[in-house]
Amino acid sequence: MDQAADSYSTSTPPLFLLGSLALAVSLLVLLGHGRGKTRLPPGPPALLFLAKFAALRRSIFDLGPMIVDLHARHGPVISIHLFRTLIFVADRKVAHRALVQGGATFAERPPAVDPTRLFTSGGRDISSSPYGTYWRLLRRNLVTEALSPARVAHFADARRSACDGLVSSLLKEQERQGQEEAVTLRPLLRRAMFELLVFMCFGARLDREALDEVEELLHQALLSFTSFPVFAFFPAVTKRLFRRRWAGYLALRRRQEKVLVPLIHAERAGDDPPCYADSLLAVRMADDVRLTDSEMVSLCSEFINGGTDTTVTLLEWIMAELVNRPDVQAKVYEEVRANPELSDLQGMPYLKAVVMEGLRLHPPGHFLLPHGVQHSGDGDVEIGGYTVPKGAEVNFLVAKIGRDETVWTAAREFRPERFLEGAEGHGVDITGSREIKMMPFGAGRRMCPGYSLGMHHAEYFVARMVRDLEWRPPVEGEAVDMVEKLDFTTVIKHPLRARLFART
Repeated sequence: MDQAADSYSTSTPPLFLLGSLALAVSLLVLLGHGRGKTRLPPGPPALLFLAKFAALRRSIFDLGPMIVDLHARHGPVISIHLFRTLIFVADRKVAHRALVQGGATFAERPPAVDPTRLFTSGGRDISSSPYGTYWRLLRRNLVTEALSPARVAHFADARRSACDGLVSSLLKEQERQGQEEAVTLRPLLRRAMFELLVFMCFGARLDREALDEVEELLHQALLSFTSFPVFAFFPAVTKRLFRRRWAGYLALRRRQEKVLVPLIHAERAGDDPPCYADSLLAVRMADDVRLTDSEMVSLCSEFINGGTDTTVTLLEWIMAELVNRPDVQAKVYEEVRANPELSDLQGMPYLKAVVMEGLRLHPPGHFLLPHGVQHSGDGDVEIGGYTVPKGAEVNFLVAKIGRDETVWTAAREFRPERFLEGAEGHGVDITGSREIKMMPFGAGRRMCPGYSLGMHHAEYFVARMVRDLEWRPPVEGEAVDMVEKLDFTTVIKHPLRARLFART
């Protein structure tokens, strides 16, 4: 990749310029959004918050602790002001009224800003496209052609092969390190999951060099989503001020398309199951219009990244809990040992309880993707008794809702038994249709369409890793450090390391 592309991830806006931008935007906000005219949710003074945000020079999703603190001060619904009004909801009942009972009111997406707009082909992937005909077409295609149980079943051999390779790689690394040293799980797990999703997307098994390049290209695009959104502030100006960064994004996108377009259009082997790219090539819109190559690149990137990072993050958290809780690990092992071929995951209630508890306590995303609002006529839209102004973003605190002490006993403890028959979590609705007690995949019309695949992969990989390997802490008697850190998802700050022993 050229020098411009390398520079975009390391260059940061000079602090005085960020401060100037924040000041200008705050003045516009203060002039245009007086709290006296409408009953906006409470929140901090715009100028003060913008100054803190500019000093951090990161994404709004880095502000989790600050937002939790604001909720403690102001209540379950708060608002802050940046380039638009941002509303955060921490109450499960308010979330259910908005996302499920509210129908399409909160099913919109805010207009994408760069670089998100660049890497989603102008907001044309499923996650960021506006609520409407195009979005419904793409989502229906994804669910029926790639995520249906019949389609997922076609890839059973690929899942088995991915886990075979993962277990083999872990044991080889343990042998190389020596039995007294620990092995780091994340890179090997991520490669196994990534390779599986690439095969499901393109129907191709790439060599190591090609996989490395595709993985790096998609990861760099993800990192751009969590960088400081400098191009949301006066983009015509900021793209000139930070032209090297913008040139780097453009170069990265060009390289993405150059690498992925041939994979999308490649001829597939006749005996391989139908892949996601094939379904995209067959999509037809009004007047028989096909998807563009750029749109398909964005959709394939979304499919691979969405299925890789969230699942790997969840799996690492679960395996860390199993290292810390050998009694739980032993119960999983006894259950999967009785069905060594793993042909009936539905018949493994304790395994499923472990995955559910991982999703509740350690959701990979502590926030949802932002929701936009559909205003009809002149009527105000409300959430939690407060007015939602036009152009506002609405988000929901997933982790806080799943750790609600009024719903879950010892909510900060890992207790899979809570999801077994007769316990408080048995039969909980993961989709949130009836009520929201946890919402790791969101809820309502914009709920993640890949939730069933994600849960299936999580259950299968946990079963295989526990069936084939015993997991012990790096130092006997010392617990794994469970401190959180935001990457693209909320990961373990210090990647999980464990000593591994092959099961006999």
